[in-house]
Amino acid sequence: MIDSGHLDRLGRPVTLRPVDDDNWRAVADVAPRDDQRRFVAALGARYLLVSTRSEVWTSLAVYADETVVGHVMWGVDDDGSHWIGGMLIDAAEQNRGVGRATVRTLAAWLGAKDGKPPVRLSYHPDNLPAAALYTSLGFHPTGAMDDEELIAEQAS
Repeated sequence: MIDSGHLDRLGRPVTLRPVDDDNWRAVADVAPRDDQRRFVAALGARYLLVSTRSEVWTSLAVYADETVVGHVMWGVDDDGSHWIGGMLIDAAEQNRGVGRATVRTLAAWLGAKDGKPPVRLSYHPDNLPAAALYTSLGFHPTGAMDDEELIAEQAS
């Protein structure tokens, strides 16, 4: 379990835990709001499939208290940078600070690894709420793109 002590706006502790036999169905059922589907997968199941078929990504369940409320992935690129990807907070849990606590928790954990690797993520340029969130957490666009997404790196 990854626990940096961050709380959502309701005062619930937000933790990141391995996806396992007990929680994978709840993670697979996580779904965004309809207006977000052009930026993220329609269900957490897609990200779970990516992480099981890839040697790059590792899926984590996002918990608020003892309830699965989202999904996030992390991976290591060939250049040694560590990435946050596939963040999806269930529509019913949005606007409660869960996404902010998730990124803060995972970025701190990744950035503390041996060698203090750069921590990066990417987002679609039209996803203004994501851009605002990531900028507020110290991520700044590098000028590079991955597919149609801007790459941002957390300032060290």
